[in-house]
Amino acid sequence: MNLVRRHLLIAATAAAAALAGCDRAAVPGEKLQFKAVDITGAEYGRALSLPDQDGKLRTLADFKGKVTVVFFGYTQCPDVCPTTMAELAQVKQSLGADGEKVQGVFVSVDPERDTPQLLKAYLANFDPSFVALRGTPEQTAAAAKEFKVFYAKVPGKTEGSYTVDHTAGSYIFDQSGRLRLFVRYGSGADALAADLRTLLAAPA
Repeated sequence: MNLVRRHLLIAATAAAAALAGCDRAAVPGEKLQFKAVDITGAEYGRALSLPDQDGKLRTLADFKGKVTVVFFGYTQCPDVCPTTMAELAQVKQSLGADGEKVQGVFVSVDPERDTPQLLKAYLANFDPSFVALRGTPEQTAAAAKEFKVFYAKVPGKTEGSYTVDHTAGSYIFDQSGRLRLFVRYGSGADALAADLRTLLAAPA
């Protein structure tokens, strides 16, 4: 074998190995690469305990075994919230069978208006498997503080009306229940899908 052919063979073998590596499962101890902000080891977002839309108390432990996406918002949000929930539903569906291992959790920052009935109807527009959490104003404030989420009422144009300014990102937990990622609003469905696939493929 001449030198040129040998070099070509080595290059082809290396390229094949690189391509094979794109689809392989993550191995223990390997540092995963994400599109979103990696917040693995964060000392916040460790606890979440609120009633769901059926009045059942839910905690983060309930969602272990799934990659869980937690988003703080409210049903009357005009843009960020419906866009985020629709994108998550779209990505979950695109994952096929693996989508069953993805759990969406919507935490209301407007419990005054977000009744359990309204939350049920709201989530039904996106994915029936999504869970909504709604606490008292005090419980909501405590949950938001635990996740470093900002929210505040903004008076509307008519008396008694208001919107709610709030943190527009999502928090992603891996299948072991550890907080791993913060997804900025507007990152896009492709980036979210890539990160969910990475976490789904990682050892639990």
